[in-house]
Amino acid sequence: MKFICLGFIDPHVWASASEAEVHAMMDRCFAYDDQLRAQGHFQGGEALQPPHTAVTLRSASGRIVTTDGPFAETREQLGGIMILEARDLAHAVELISRHPGAQFGPWEIRPAADLSEMMRQSEARRAAL
Repeated sequence: MKFICLGFIDPHVWASASEAEVHAMMDRCFAYDDQLRAQGHFQGGEALQPPHTAVTLRSASGRIVTTDGPFAETREQLGGIMILEARDLAHAVELISRHPGAQFGPWEIRPAADLSEMMRQSEARRAAL
């Protein structure tokens, strides 16, 4: 079963870490990601640029409106995503709880939605037009 894992960080805490602390942290994270890969759990993932590089889109009065930055003004900001293969939610929680990145902020773990049937039905409707 696939899980989307959203890793959050507090940019102020990250910015206050020394270069040696950042390097050590990243080395631990990459080593654990290698373990997850070797065990067949790591299905993909990406780090994100800092929140100030984001653009948020929303629909307002029938138009798309963009604003600079993330949607929510919170202390923690989304730092990256990971696609994880796990037996169930408890197993995904167990795997992420050992990730060194959990020391720098919370993780949100959600089962991935399987939209294949919905996509198949949509393709059939569009082909009928």
